Amino acid sequence: MAALEEDLADGSDVTTESVVDADLMGEARIVARVAGVLSGSAAAQSVFELLRPPCDYLATRQDGDRLLPGEEVARISGSLRTILTGERTALNFLQRMSGIATLTRRYADALAGFPNVTLLDTRKTTPGLRAFERIAVLHGGGHNHRAGLWDAILIKDNHIEAAGSVHGAIERARTAHLPVEVEVENLEQLEAALASQAEIVLLDNMPPDLMRRAVEINRGRAKLEASGGMTLEGAVAAARAGVDRISVGALTHSAPALDLSLEVVRTWR
Repeated sequence: MAALEEDLADGSDVTTESVVDADLMGEARIVARVAGVLSGSAAAQSVFELLRPPCDYLATRQDGDRLLPGEEVARISGSLRTILTGERTALNFLQRMSGIATLTRRYADALAGFPNVTLLDTRKTTPGLRAFERIAVLHGGGHNHRAGLWDAILIKDNHIEAAGSVHGAIERARTAHLPVEVEVENLEQLEAALASQAEIVLLDNMPPDLMRRAVEINRGRAKLEASGGMTLEGAVAAARAGVDRISVGALTHSAPALDLSLEVVRTWR
């Protein structure tokens, strides 16, 4: 509802209500203008179900499907006023989520030759839209990192500074009774994290040669996660270095919207 309220602050669509007769019915279709991966169908359907009078939304392609230019993804039928009022909100969800799914699929395809490597998102999400964006990552073939600050331990550089050392931060974090992940910037910090039995060590902005050395030092004791400015090429290099996980903030903070459009195909009374 919050997304709809951005467009309907006082409950009205003045343009549509001025131009379109209340009894006019219609059918529209949503089509992809470019190739990509679909995500956001449930959110788009909810838009047309929440508006009054509601419309029928028939998904003709499933979330996670690869799309070709011109391919239809949904049909909407009902009050033409409702269709036009909900058009932009529904497309905003579909375009944003499909863009994330499409970019995620590019990374997943690039890492397909490394079946033991897990592709992860991050908390670098649009405020208020994290749940939707995390779903889109799944539709693109990725996996979700922690949902928020409440469900997992991730010790970062400022936590280490506050605690005085990597060891001190890890020991304090044990009181939460959760697996501990700690971010390290060099091999000295890695050694300290491993000595303190961190379950996951995040290698922050390390070049591939340093990551390979970290893998050798680790010897399978902890899961190693590469992160920081991960381009497609950087992710593949990290996978070749032997890490277990790769987290990519760009999946959610830099994915371009997928170009989709809604077209009215017929009207009746």
